[in-house]
Amino acid sequence: MLVVWKLDRLGRSLAHLIETVAALEQRGVGFRSITEAIDTTTPGGRLVFHLFGALGQFERDLIRERTRAGLAAAAMRGRKGGRKPVVDADKLKRARSMVAKGLTVREAAIRLRIGKTALYDALRLRTAESPQSPAVPSAT
Repeated sequence: MLVVWKLDRLGRSLAHLIETVAALEQRGVGFRSITEAIDTTTPGGRLVFHLFGALGQFERDLIRERTRAGLAAAAMRGRKGGRKPVVDADKLKRARSMVAKGLTVREAAIRLRIGKTALYDALRLRTAESPQSPAVPSAT
C-alpha cells in the first residue's frame, strides 16, 4: 500500500496520476490518499480517485485559461509583464560616454552601480537597434 498525504503529491497531471496508479495496481500495490480519503483497493475508492483527478485537472486548466486571459487583457491595456530594465536610457548614455573616454565596460558598470552583464546586454541590444552607435567593446 502506497500512502500519500495529498493526491497532487503523486503526479503532475491527471494522465501521469492515472498511469502511476495503474502501474501500482499491476504490481498489486494499493494506493491511499490521506487528505482526500481515497483508497484504490475498493471499487468506490477507484471511482473517487478518477473523479478527484479529473476535477484537479479541470481546475488547473481553468487557472491556466484565466492567467492567459489576464495577460492578454493587460497587453491590450499596454501593460507588459516582467522586470523593468536595469539599464535605462540615461545610464546607457553615461556608460557609452565612459567607455568612449577609455573606461572598460566593467569599470563603467561599477561606477553606475549596475551589473556588467546587464550593461553588456544593454549595449549589445541598443547597438543592434541603432547601427550608427559604436560597437560594443569585448569583455576584459
